[in-house]
Amino acid sequence: MAPRIRTDVQVMFFDTDCGGVVSNIAYLRFIEIARTHLAEKLGLPLVEMAQKETYPVVVRTEIDYRRAAKLGDRLVIEGWLHRTERARFWCAFRITRPQDNTLIADCRQLLALIEMPTGKLLRLPEHWKTYDKAESNEHSKRESRTGTAPGGQCVQ
Repeated sequence: MAPRIRTDVQVMFFDTDCGGVVSNIAYLRFIEIARTHLAEKLGLPLVEMAQKETYPVVVRTEIDYRRAAKLGDRLVIEGWLHRTERARFWCAFRITRPQDNTLIADCRQLLALIEMPTGKLLRLPEHWKTYDKAESNEHSKRESRTGTAPGGQCVQ
């Protein structure tokens, strides 16, 4: 099965606007935290990335805001490797408020591994292909159990 992470955050004053609603930029910070934990599970620990000068670089971010999170809310961010290509990969994230089981936002990001300082695009680690196949199989099983249309369980 593909690595999955789960992390908790509490909405702070600096995450909100004057109405106490989470600012859209704060969601990117929450996702950045989750993506860093996911990178470690994928075999890219922070210190090692810095030593090897190899970094996952965000190419695209898509966020669907479902409900507003507010000051003081405790949120859960789940993340997983969604799909791999030769040199790029998609990570998906779901932000929920467990107190009332509310889906706050869905997100997915397209990333590439880059070697610095040259900016050279690197191929993904070979073992990530097994994660991609495992995630596809797990996704198919969830769809057949729940009757969900393709993409219904994962971020669109």
